[in-house]
Amino acid sequence: MTSDTSELRAAARHFGRRGLIGTGAAAALAFAVGLPAAGAAHAAELDERRVADDPFTLGVASGDPHPTSVLLWTRLAPRPYEPGGGLPAQRVPVHWEIAHDERFRRVVRRGRTTAHPEFDHTVHVEVGHLQPGRVYHYRFRTGTWTSPAGRTRTAPHPGARPAALRIAAVSCQAYHDGYFTAYRHLADEPDLAAVVHLGDYLYEYAVNATGGARAYTDRRLPAHFNRETVTLEDYRLRYALYKTDPDLRAAHAAHPFVVTWDDHETENNYAGGTPENDVPPEEFLLRRAAAYRAYWENQPLRLPQRPTGPDMRVYRRLRFGRLAQFDVLDTRQYRSDQAYGDGWRVPGPDSQDPSRTMLGAEQERWLLDGWRASDALWNVVPQQVVLARRRNVPRPDFKVSMDAWDGYPAARARLLDGAQAAGVDNLVVLTGDVHVGYALDLKADFDDPGSRTVGTELVATSISSGKDGADRPANWGDLTAANPHLRYYNGRRGYLRVTFDERQARADYRTVGAVTTPGAPVATAASFVTEAGAPGLRPA
Repeated sequence: MTSDTSELRAAARHFGRRGLIGTGAAAALAFAVGLPAAGAAHAAELDERRVADDPFTLGVASGDPHPTSVLLWTRLAPRPYEPGGGLPAQRVPVHWEIAHDERFRRVVRRGRTTAHPEFDHTVHVEVGHLQPGRVYHYRFRTGTWTSPAGRTRTAPHPGARPAALRIAAVSCQAYHDGYFTAYRHLADEPDLAAVVHLGDYLYEYAVNATGGARAYTDRRLPAHFNRETVTLEDYRLRYALYKTDPDLRAAHAAHPFVVTWDDHETENNYAGGTPENDVPPEEFLLRRAAAYRAYWENQPLRLPQRPTGPDMRVYRRLRFGRLAQFDVLDTRQYRSDQAYGDGWRVPGPDSQDPSRTMLGAEQERWLLDGWRASDALWNVVPQQVVLARRRNVPRPDFKVSMDAWDGYPAARARLLDGAQAAGVDNLVVLTGDVHVGYALDLKADFDDPGSRTVGTELVATSISSGKDGADRPANWGDLTAANPHLRYYNGRRGYLRVTFDERQARADYRTVGAVTTPGAPVATAASFVTEAGAPGLRPA
């Protein structure tokens, strides 16, 4: 079963428009999908003066910076662990302002919007008519309550070639595995143009059943979190839990985010319309619709990303002048099902079938067309799963991950060949998923270590997933012997900092010693550079 089964998709849209409450085997799949904002006009408006408790418990965020606009986000939730966040099913007026200075003495734009109950009282404000390449400060207000202030930044002018561009890349933040200490350090990073989140913003597993690192009893988490996330209400509550983390809120308030998802925002290792487990396809598409809707509601995403039923276009393009073009990919929604039942398997005819796709035909064309039109020095591709080949042993009976691009080698070849045909000389792929930091050369022929290097892959480790980790894995000898294009490995938690300039891209692997206890310091474990016009990683 694939994600483009029209009957199932149409059914999910139909049920969504009616606000279906499913029962029985569908496990009470309750959600409202695809409602236009105008639909909220039927809800009465709440007098904002009646918001008795602080509604800004989940902080603020900004995202997808353009040269003259940014997206501002918040959610009203006086009691975030309750369905509805402790607010009635009424519209709430929200005022916003954006200023040049952190004291808001030089306000440049202000306005009024509405937090709709249909969207769980989340707010997405696209603020335009801003100046390119500069820092702004923003905040929200409703009634007597004022949100924490956030800091954001617009992208450079499209024709500009800035001297440098610095970003951070993060992924995989399992709440149950540890504290988000890396985010606290990331919030203090200076001059970041954006934080790129590469997926697994949350995990759908039952929180209290995981035996995780955090003291849940101290937080008195309600019973909602003792079950796997399935319904729209479940997903919304899970986002609320994650966003109550002070370190995550600090990072969102400090920098604009550019987000894309992987699997756990919906379900582990799903592929298009195919679930991991043997549930009816129509039930999974209902679950996917709920997950996608909650994702859009809780992320700083613009209106074109708002989902329609079980479909949501996450792939999009951002430009930072002529220095860098970012093509943000979605390797989950359109992919073929994993071959050989998923996991690490010996590759064969099924996985090597040239018709298999990771991106889907439309997204592939969009990417290649964008590369052909690009005039950027650096072409950066934030995406989810490891692109370079990874064999587990240096023997003929090697296995590879069927969930990564190794399970879709023909699709990988189309991507790398397309980059070369488009004249992309400086390809940098940003990856998450695997809970370790990798630095990898992308080869024209992975069977020939001496073949031409056509790009660089930088893999960001996890924020907390995998708990504390280790510098090297138990299979270090086999891993390095089987993959001579692997330049670096580190299994600690943390984030990746990348600086692009006219000469090179520099990757700094920032790690914390532990996440099972809070407050660990951060250090740069290693740094690598790749020169403009000469792909290939070397120690800085």
